Amino acid sequence: MLIILYVISFIMSFLIVYLLIPPFARLAFRLDFVDKPRKDVERKLHREPIPLTASYVIFIGFFITYLIVGREYNMETVAIFIGGILLLVIGTLDDWYKTKGKDFPALPKLIVQISAAVIVYASGISFTGFFNPISGEYVVLPGILQFILTILWIFGVTTVINFSDGLDGLAGGLSAISAITLFIVAVTKGQSNSAIMAMILVGVALAYLRYNKPPAKVFMGDAGATFLGFILAVIALDGAFKQATVLSLFIPVLALGVPIFDNIFVVVKRFLQGKSIYEADASQVHYRLLRAGLTHRQTVMFLWLISTCLCLSSIILLLIQT
Repeated sequence: MLIILYVISFIMSFLIVYLLIPPFARLAFRLDFVDKPRKDVERKLHREPIPLTASYVIFIGFFITYLIVGREYNMETVAIFIGGILLLVIGTLDDWYKTKGKDFPALPKLIVQISAAVIVYASGISFTGFFNPISGEYVVLPGILQFILTILWIFGVTTVINFSDGLDGLAGGLSAISAITLFIVAVTKGQSNSAIMAMILVGVALAYLRYNKPPAKVFMGDAGATFLGFILAVIALDGAFKQATVLSLFIPVLALGVPIFDNIFVVVKRFLQGKSIYEADASQVHYRLLRAGLTHRQTVMFLWLISTCLCLSSIILLLIQT
């Protein structure tokens, strides 16, 4: 029965996103909600205006499928929905500014992203502790530490997926690979709800990739990238991090290894240079690989491969634990 639910989750979410992206893209052109090429910005690699409306389709596809298949009508679902809406709204404002060639202030984004994380924590989704490998007892962390670690995780993953959205197909592909890994972890641990969420995310990410693969026909913008990161973080908290051992705490970190490790480097570099962590530049690994001589497609495929290897490592770690 669960296998059928997982298959339905994937097919339904994939079809919703696949079918809705074209009409939403046409709407984007009518509203002039498109990412315009800029020769003065190194990060802008496309040559034609690209619609920025995929984020709304991703949001719709995820929640319609989750509410129908998952049938989890509780405070946690409400919290995830509200958090997703908040990120969609602030991301839309950020994307709208970019369509006008302007930068949206970093502080409102920071406040909203942390608020979304706090709402999820308040609903009961949190990192509570881990099993002591020596005594075998579950160590419950102090409440303040649970709060800090949960907020840092949600905010961090939300941010790194957004930072990774710099090349056609990159963030969507990394999200799909990570979601597949979190699905395997959830199934292994018997966490059906987390598995359904992960499979839905695989569906929406792959459907989006159908239109975002190089050369992209549509973008998800900050609104979509932060939403994907937010959901990935929640899935890990509700699945991989739940009742974890010390060693298995590394499983979700490895599953999201490429965006996490790359953007830790980027954030540290920006901090040492006295820049805002939100200041857009071309310091991410994909831009460095392009400057090293790799083509767009080679760069994306290489990073997908590295992500797959890290995810396989996390699965091996999972098997060692079971």
